[in-house]
Amino acid sequence: MRVEGIAGIATRMAEIRYQLAAFRAPAPPVSSVEGTSFAEALTAASASGTAAAMTGAAGASGTATALAGASGRSAALAGASGPAAALKDRYDNGRIPAAALAEVGSTGHRLAAPAAAAMEALLRRAQADGVTIGITDSYRGYDEQVDLARRKGLYSQGGLAAKPGTSDHGWGLAVDLDLDAKAQAWMRANAGRFGFTEDTPREPWHWKFTGA
Repeated sequence: MRVEGIAGIATRMAEIRYQLAAFRAPAPPVSSVEGTSFAEALTAASASGTAAAMTGAAGASGTATALAGASGRSAALAGASGPAAALKDRYDNGRIPAAALAEVGSTGHRLAAPAAAAMEALLRRAQADGVTIGITDSYRGYDEQVDLARRKGLYSQGGLAAKPGTSDHGWGLAVDLDLDAKAQAWMRANAGRFGFTEDTPREPWHWKFTGA
């Protein structure tokens, strides 16, 4: 099957999941495309160089564990599961190659390929519901993380930045969104169907792809 076909199937599955939920009926997980796991989708995206087409498969369940310590693979994700674990096996935080990232629509923002496809489906559904959602930040390289920590302070010290090398943005799994009250309410009601969760106190704009 061509990658374009896989992307189309996954997007349609996300939309069907949303529609079925309105009737309180069981819906197929947005995280699965013909049994493809997040790790498999990521590998295929990297190999083909067409990351955006490999929709996600949010695959294994679980969330990225809280991260602390030095940058890079060694200190970061011991015990992590799901998308974060799949990324950890391949890359260092903030140093994910372009082939494993995909642009979210025409926003100019990039995420790990399966997360990008899920976010694109989410934005499409929100627009169909008359809700406008913007993206203000997405994948963040290591040097960007260092700069942000310098300018905005560490979250653990009352600031707004994760310790460089531990950010979910550095795994390409997090977006910062431009949300008015209507959009925030829509996200809280619907984002989980597309694999995204609001997981950071003091940052209602920050949403992470967990694949759950």
